[in-house]
Amino acid sequence: MTTAHHVADRPSGPGVRTDAPRTGAPAAPGRRAGGPADTVGAATSLLDAYEPGRARFFASPTRTLLAHGVRAEVPHGTAPVAQRVAETLAARVLAGDEAPVVVGAVPFDQGAPAALAVPEAVRWAPPLAEDPLIALPAAAPGAARWDVRPVPEPAGYGAAVAEAVARMQRGDFAKVVLARTLELASDRDLDLPALLQRLARRDPAGYTFALPTGPGRTLLGASPELLVSRRGGTLVANPLAGSTPRSADLAEDVRRAAALLQSEKDLHEHAVVVDAVREALAPYCRSLHVPERPTLVRTAAMWHLSTTVTGEPADPAVSALELASALHPTPAVCGTPTTTARDVIGELEPFDRGFFTGMVGWGDANGDGEWVVTIRCAEAEERSLRLYAGAGVVAQSSPEAETAETGAKFQTFLQAVGVDQ
Repeated sequence: MTTAHHVADRPSGPGVRTDAPRTGAPAAPGRRAGGPADTVGAATSLLDAYEPGRARFFASPTRTLLAHGVRAEVPHGTAPVAQRVAETLAARVLAGDEAPVVVGAVPFDQGAPAALAVPEAVRWAPPLAEDPLIALPAAAPGAARWDVRPVPEPAGYGAAVAEAVARMQRGDFAKVVLARTLELASDRDLDLPALLQRLARRDPAGYTFALPTGPGRTLLGASPELLVSRRGGTLVANPLAGSTPRSADLAEDVRRAAALLQSEKDLHEHAVVVDAVREALAPYCRSLHVPERPTLVRTAAMWHLSTTVTGEPADPAVSALELASALHPTPAVCGTPTTTARDVIGELEPFDRGFFTGMVGWGDANGDGEWVVTIRCAEAEERSLRLYAGAGVVAQSSPEAETAETGAKFQTFLQAVGVDQ
């Protein structure tokens, strides 16, 4: 997961990565050569122009994208989503579109309807993190009364974790990712552009998105995790697993980071995910480089163990979305073995994940693109938000620790909307 970084609290030393992983993608289309002055206001102007329901916004460490209108929707069907996207883009090329792009989201269940469209117009800019204006603070959340309802209640989530741990200790499976939600209801209409501003300015070097997923519904968030990108002959995946909350105290924050790098439980959880990524990508690659040990990467709320995997596709025609579909769901969002973990999730989570732990991003007709794991996200309607957070549960997990971890992950959104919990 990539992150916003704050120089004042930046620890240093072996294993701590303080730069966002590069995806191998080029500068955004239309980007001019030159120094920092060329980027002043370019990315933040797209952020400022976001309009709920009419626009699709996506920002990454390589570019910022704002799309308007719908030229074509990717149809639902039984064919793999990557095939349906490729066919939709090919049809737009035949219709005379010069450089069609698909933008949107795929749900956790790839068989469920996606929210993918070819926009009428796309504007590109350099990354938000390279725009000096992103350092300006976002407006504070307005005064609103929020009703917060956890689903399940923390005690119920802890009981689900305990049940999963008992089954793993019996040898039924190795890992499952269990999630919980917070349902927030406001006494006034949501200001989604202001909320997106706060998310983007809090973690400008991460992946920020906002896009419609149905009539009156918007998916928005600030994910730290790249599932996979492809640019020509280079692919990059950045699996994250193993986490600990940040601390406002610098010394304690550094201590937590160092402890995470040495945590046997978290290193094992991370290794399971990295091995799954290697196995999924290997059949598609002429070469694949997987570092032996993880590094650290941070968001404003969390430290994560991170491994940046790079490779060269064996088939130049394989698209970023096809690679993402081969990876999804990784053990970082589902568990292992995958089929068993899915069944446990269906049994122990009292809600439908929808787009949570799916993937969100963009792809073009050449197969290039960026697809991000849909976490640190919420689904918004007129006056309500549904927040999601999950934690990887292994045999060594404790209900108290996993409940605390999901609580820390909720902070990205709770602080953005001004809810104190």
